[in-house]
Amino acid sequence: MIDVGLKIQSSPAVITIDGPSGTGKGTIARAISNWLGWHLLDSGALYRVLGLVVRRDRLDISDEDQIASVASNLDVSFVGVEEGTKVYHDGLDCTLAIRTEECGIVASRIAVFPAVRKALLSKQHDFRLSPGLVADGRDMGTVVFPDADLQIFMTASAEERARRRHNQLKGNEICASLADLSRDIKERDERDVTREQSPLKPSQAAVILDTTAMSIEEVTDKVKILVRKRGLT
Repeated sequence: MIDVGLKIQSSPAVITIDGPSGTGKGTIARAISNWLGWHLLDSGALYRVLGLVVRRDRLDISDEDQIASVASNLDVSFVGVEEGTKVYHDGLDCTLAIRTEECGIVASRIAVFPAVRKALLSKQHDFRLSPGLVADGRDMGTVVFPDADLQIFMTASAEERARRRHNQLKGNEICASLADLSRDIKERDERDVTREQSPLKPSQAAVILDTTAMSIEEVTDKVKILVRKRGLT
């Protein structure tokens, strides 16, 4: 017999912001999470932290099982601050260390491993806490949170994304070639789009935003309108 007096507890609300690197999704996710007072998940940073550990410990980048084992014990947290999102691994700030191109390349390569993605999936689910979560990544709306209350997919031209990345690295006093960045972005896009596990693509329910010619303020305002329309404020 069903007790009609029992109240079914619903999961905390989720907003997913997916897209390739350099579209501004991380900046927008942080701005929206701060605006709403919700939790923040930078899923790409999870893979970058794992990439950092792989490089630091000189692990075999082709050893899927070993890397998945490390992933299952990864301790990562995020703190949104005025200048960006701080990323901590084992309590230590690794924000700048994981933003190098080397970490990004390793992250992209190990992200194709099914065992690695499975190991990190439950960790991503753990970020879904009240009052809500803003999650940015590449498969947040398609795989990790397919029931998200609002799904957004951000795009921008490869040239514009390379320019943004170049400026970001310069701001952190990291030297990088614009031509090399553009090439790396295109190669990473190819890997992400064509991989068998969780390929980079918008979900059917996603609102697609091309940010090539838009400022951060314009994109933020657009997303806020979408959030209000979904009744999430």
